[in-house]
Amino acid sequence: MGKWVKTILLVLVVAFALFYLFTRPEAAADAVKTFFNAFDAIGRFFIQLAK
Repeated sequence: MGKWVKTILLVLVVAFALFYLFTRPEAAADAVKTFFNAFDAIGRFFIQLAK
């Protein structure tokens, strides 16, 4: 039963992501930029911390 639940949840998440991408591409692009900017900020933090 647990495997089916995980599979269904994964399919729902992928379907939502595709729906969001095709209905609001600008917002999806902004979300991706924000996601990667967070990693950039974390990287800069650790670089400054190491100095």
